[in-house]
Amino acid sequence: MNLTSLFKDFIEDESGLTAVEYAIAGGLVVGGMIAAFNLLGDNATDKIECLASAVNGASTDCTTN
Repeated sequence: MNLTSLFKDFIEDESGLTAVEYAIAGGLVVGGMIAAFNLLGDNATDKIECLASAVNGASTDCTTN
């Protein structure tokens, strides 16, 4: 086996590309999950604070937050 055929076999080998594609897709999924949890976490915190102030006697409408 000469160097030219070894180099040609290396270029035609696509097995590593699949792993890279899965890594990129996994990163995008994790990034989306983090963004969703941050958004939901902020909204949940706002609701809890509104309800806590309502329990303490403030007149607030917690359905619009």
